Amino acid sequence: MNEGPIWLYDGVCVLCSGGVRYTLRHERDHAIRFVAIQSREGRALAVRHGIDPDEPESFLFIERGQALAKSDGVLALIAHLNGPARLLLAGHSLPKSWRDWLYERVACNRYRIFGRKTACEMPDPAQRQRFSLPEGA
Repeated sequence: MNEGPIWLYDGVCVLCSGGVRYTLRHERDHAIRFVAIQSREGRALAVRHGIDPDEPESFLFIERGQALAKSDGVLALIAHLNGPARLLLAGHSLPKSWRDWLYERVACNRYRIFGRKTACEMPDPAQRQRFSLPEGA
């Protein structure tokens, strides 16, 4: 069973889907599992961690059994990447309340600013196995 990190993301959000594509291109260890909150597994995972799957206010980055939301989740995700996004790791120097305030401003306006799809993207066939949870997770 793959024990790598899991990214629970909003599959109809253009910003989130772009983040998934960026992650696939820049990920260092190719271990992250991607789970759309709109999927059966994603809905169950969201509910298990206190997120409304119909009105998600945050994505989750789950690593070593710990679910990280908002800015903590963003920073944990970015730690797995190469590329220019790593500059955002400087956010660790800001107080968590400031980071989460900024995260919430983007999250609350993400559909208005970036757009919304009518359906989740289908992953590239070469990456498809990374878009589900392993059995028993």
